[in-house]
Amino acid sequence: MPFRLFRAAYLLCAIIVMSLFGVFKAQAQFTLGGYSNSHYAGIHGVPNNPASAAGTHYKWDVNIAGINAAAGNTYIRFPRSILLHPPDSLEALKKNRDYFLDSAGTGKQFGWGNVDVMMPSVLYSIDELQSVAFTWRVRSMANGGNISTDVANFFAQDFPNPNLVNRRYDMPLANGSFHWWNEFGFTYARVLKDDGANVLKGGVTLKLLSGVAAGYAQVDNATFVMNSRTSGEINDGTLKVGYSEGIANWERPNLSNYKVFGNMGLGMDVGVTYEWRESMDGLTGYDDSQWNPEADDYRLRLGVSITDLGSITYKKARGNTDLDLRTEDVNPNDLRLRNNESWQQYYRRIQTYFTPIASEDKFRMNTPAALNLTADYNIDGRFFVNAAGKMALNAGKFDPSKTYVVSYFQVTPRYDSRYIGGYLPLSVNRNGQFDAGLGLRLGPLVIGSSTMLSNLFQKNKNRLDGFIALRIIPIKRGEGKLGCPATQF
Repeated sequence: MPFRLFRAAYLLCAIIVMSLFGVFKAQAQFTLGGYSNSHYAGIHGVPNNPASAAGTHYKWDVNIAGINAAAGNTYIRFPRSILLHPPDSLEALKKNRDYFLDSAGTGKQFGWGNVDVMMPSVLYSIDELQSVAFTWRVRSMANGGNISTDVANFFAQDFPNPNLVNRRYDMPLANGSFHWWNEFGFTYARVLKDDGANVLKGGVTLKLLSGVAAGYAQVDNATFVMNSRTSGEINDGTLKVGYSEGIANWERPNLSNYKVFGNMGLGMDVGVTYEWRESMDGLTGYDDSQWNPEADDYRLRLGVSITDLGSITYKKARGNTDLDLRTEDVNPNDLRLRNNESWQQYYRRIQTYFTPIASEDKFRMNTPAALNLTADYNIDGRFFVNAAGKMALNAGKFDPSKTYVVSYFQVTPRYDSRYIGGYLPLSVNRNGQFDAGLGLRLGPLVIGSSTMLSNLFQKNKNRLDGFIALRIIPIKRGEGKLGCPATQF
């Protein structure tokens, strides 16, 4: 059964492939396409660009709870029936019936993941120029892959497959990582310039990070050959491994491992926005209705931010060691995950087959730093078009102890009014995967998915996501307000 073998087959891919097929889709932010860059996003726009907190529509805005979660990979697809009625165990799944492999792919194979929970958080506008915010987020992320399709097939196609003997496989670089952490963000944003036609805003979020669990594995420059179903050799390769006590002592259920304060670290987001206001008066002060009626009176808004700068230092759990993978004879069957064997037991057993390499007793897990670029065009005060790009800043090969965002570009037509919003995100990620989604804002409730529409028309699926959040916003009924027509709805 390939899923079980992926978790344990060959040490070269053990953690990496486990990441490929057992994780979530990583966008690395508490975000829904189009909505997070809306002038009505309020507290939900702060994680993407802290400058958005200044000059908002809201005197105050409180997030009660929200979650953004997703799952995806490039190698395996599932029919809708499996997603709606999952089996009791992975062993019950049958290849070419319950799942389908991209065995003919020509590119690298990846898996990525993200769960981002926004706990109670608040934004408060001090005056017409400056705002503060507090955000509490519980985040988990996983990445894995960078392996060629032929290597993925080697492990997925009935490993150890006698039809694949006497072939050399190369793995220049492959990695997998997981991180679960809390972050407490303290944001300050202000209007830096307002001359009526031009408005410049800046913001910064300083973060206190608290790590729950983290781990990574990276294979460098490995080459291997399976001589028979019972004999193989690894001619070169190194495995770098590090994981924390939180992973070493993992318990069920998963949430029982959570704690608010653990390994401490620091982080930061920083951003600016520029608004061009065509023959308009710029920002006005807040009135008794708690609305800033001209917050969306721009014709064009541009934004740039760098998010998730930071890291958390962990002490490696006992038994952590890097490995020299070179060996003249190893039985591929010994590299399987045995029945009722935990992955910790599996890793300790695998260590006996290879040569340990001394390594540091601590590791620094870097958060998923990203560059965010946005452009928002106001068509008529109700209809907008938003373009957004996210680029990973730490997805390279030089640092194995990290998680990273999957870079993507997105265009979102949207309708925005005071209490109702509609969003149609269209996106393509670094792997060339196209998605179309749908989002709705109904008063205090926001719900949507960046993959909903594309998944409706795809027979077999390899990624999905969802976003839902509930907030408290100031609402005043009665008299109309001057300013942009959108504020009248």
